[in-house]
Amino acid sequence: MATSKSSLCFLVFLVSNGITLSFGDTCLPKEAALFVFGDSIFDAGNNNYITTTADNYANFFPYGETFFNYPTGRFSDGRIIPDFIAEYAKLPLIQPYLFPGNQRYVDGVNFASAGAGALVETHQGLVIDLKTQLSYFNRVSKVLRQEVGDAETTTLLAKAVYLINIGSNDYAIYLTQKSSAITPEKYVNMVVGNLSTVIKGIHKAGGRKFGVLNQPAMGCVPFVKALMNETKGCVEEASAVAQLHNKILSVELDKLKKQLTEFKYSYVDFFDLSLDLISNPSKYGLKEGDVACCGSGPYNGYFSCGGKGAVKDYNLCANPSQYVFFDSVHPSERAHQIISQFMWSGNSSIAGPYNLEILFQL
Repeated sequence: MATSKSSLCFLVFLVSNGITLSFGDTCLPKEAALFVFGDSIFDAGNNNYITTTADNYANFFPYGETFFNYPTGRFSDGRIIPDFIAEYAKLPLIQPYLFPGNQRYVDGVNFASAGAGALVETHQGLVIDLKTQLSYFNRVSKVLRQEVGDAETTTLLAKAVYLINIGSNDYAIYLTQKSSAITPEKYVNMVVGNLSTVIKGIHKAGGRKFGVLNQPAMGCVPFVKALMNETKGCVEEASAVAQLHNKILSVELDKLKKQLTEFKYSYVDFFDLSLDLISNPSKYGLKEGDVACCGSGPYNGYFSCGGKGAVKDYNLCANPSQYVFFDSVHPSERAHQIISQFMWSGNSSIAGPYNLEILFQL
């Protein structure tokens, strides 16, 4: 075992026919690891490696056009929230779990899947649902224990931050295929209940520090406004469901704090932050909050960016960094960066009781 200023390294040996061979080393970073769970807002490319529909892929132009200069599978013109959080935490880009050959888990790993929900039934068979993401995390924790040992893995998992964004796809299905048999309250309780179960599962495996985003202002998203033929403002029904989710989620996190040992969290007010970005883009150095950079139809709200889905024609703006939305659903890289900055160092009204900067240090 060797140590350095920045990491703790373990020499891994392979025994073959009675001969011990040096196989390489695994180094524990000084910084806390980052494990990412969720949907397309957080997916760094996992869906590139599963069979799904065109709407759940972003592995084609113009996605990735600004920062990476090629499509990575991120639903953005460039980086997304986990990329910026990793940068602020002095970590490398956190790789997708399904990326071929990705076995460096000591910095963390990204399990998020575009189209995924907290409910297994949401786009079932086409995405990596949240429960399956938890099973992948449990596999990773076992690999870490084999590589660096139980004590070191226990420390790594307790020190790590678990970033979660989920629910929008569940509510999109509920709003478009609404059944009168399920009230909004019952449905939201199902979604938050599943999320809570997964948080408990991560905690059981050793996780202690969680960053959880609430639902954004769904009714103000270009896709929702175009879908609901809203011409004057935001779709109140969609935002009302998001606000109900946020209220119940806030209460649930407070319960978990009382129930789970050493449970600490950052509850990120994605709703108010997204609403302010959309309503007052100039306040953040942006020019356009209503219309997406890439798409077609009203507000460029038809989900046609790249022309790989049912609608082939699409518009593409010249400068995505002036837009809140890159496509009809997902923020631009610049908006991701602004949101990330608030998550990292914002006050308790945006990210509380801890912001992510403090959470990483605890």
